[in-house]
Amino acid sequence: MSNTTQTIKSMATLTAPAVQRLGVHPGKTAPTPQSQTGVRLYDTGIACGFPSPAQDYLEQRLSLDDICIRFPESTYLVRADGHSMRDAGILDGDLLVIECCYPARHGDIVIATVDGAFTCKCLQLHPRPLLLPANPAFAPIEVDNEDMETVIFGVVRYAIHTL
Repeated sequence: MSNTTQTIKSMATLTAPAVQRLGVHPGKTAPTPQSQTGVRLYDTGIACGFPSPAQDYLEQRLSLDDICIRFPESTYLVRADGHSMRDAGILDGDLLVIECCYPARHGDIVIATVDGAFTCKCLQLHPRPLLLPANPAFAPIEVDNEDMETVIFGVVRYAIHTL
């Protein structure tokens, strides 16, 4: 078993009440968001054309947690591995911010297991349940197959990648 698989399984154990079998939508109350660290935020837009030096002052401190992590107790991070979601902006090696406090909905990008193998795909519920790649070189995964167990662990909220 790879380190990534062990890490995700241990995170899923910690957040087991939010883990859902496809089609099951347990009601959950989200934890209160909280800030953990801070980085300086300058209250000005950065021109991608002609720069304006008029507003170069510090407005406040802002943590990436404030932006990317709404529910710390129900959030985990994983690295994307592969190219099946590239057309959705998820690249190989990206850091994915996963929330597992709400049930996945039609159209969400999710982290799921299909027969014990982890995958990141777009969840289609209508007209029939599928896990869809965002790259035409990959095939959709049928999740209504009685021979396969599919479990949704969480919804991808952010993909962070290096330029």
